Amino acid sequence: MLERLKEEVCAANLDLVEKGVVIYTWGNVSGISDDRNYMVIKPSGVDYHGMKPDDMVVVDVTTSDTVEGKWKPSSDTKTHLEIYRAFSCVGGIAHTHSVNAVAFAQAGFPIPALGTTHADYFYGAIPCTRELTQDEVEIAYETNTGKVIVEHIHTAGYDPMAIPGILVKNHGPFAWGKNATDSVYNAVVMEKVAEMDLKTMLLNPNSSMEQFVLDKHYQRKHGPNAYYGQR
Repeated sequence: MLERLKEEVCAANLDLVEKGVVIYTWGNVSGISDDRNYMVIKPSGVDYHGMKPDDMVVVDVTTSDTVEGKWKPSSDTKTHLEIYRAFSCVGGIAHTHSVNAVAFAQAGFPIPALGTTHADYFYGAIPCTRELTQDEVEIAYETNTGKVIVEHIHTAGYDPMAIPGILVKNHGPFAWGKNATDSVYNAVVMEKVAEMDLKTMLLNPNSSMEQFVLDKHYQRKHGPNAYYGQR
């Protein structure tokens, strides 16, 4: 089971590079085992070039301890773990420093739903968390990054799979999905809609989309009577 998960997580990390949303060693993808006991994640600071499934690191979800792997796990490991512990629907997580999404995070703005491309994947604005406090940064920074993500979703009261991503203020985007592959897909879409929004808002700062358009496009793809694609 874990060997297959390592293969999937490795491929998902390499897909971040192929899709152009990470450079150098930026970013990471993880996946969780079916029993939710183990997380597989990219190693910390290791270049994507030549990366193989055996390079992935296995972490115990309960204890946060590394149980298998020749490298240290990603420095964002504890952030991923907080999200997995809070939301049993999440099966994979992708974190990038993609340029356009980071621009919104650094500005502290959500990525608004301005068009149907956004509506096909995110049922509303992609939110931005509050800023972490000094204590949160200095004490357990990565854990508290995960906690502020969970806090925002719980406070806002939405289904995390309806808006499968978030911006951490001054940091960048985290996206998730039913598995590691799906999380990368959502990370790429988030970056693209952020780019579209930045260009749209330059042309018209007052741009908006009616709720009924958002509803139609999201529901035709994800709703109970969805009809997009092949059955």
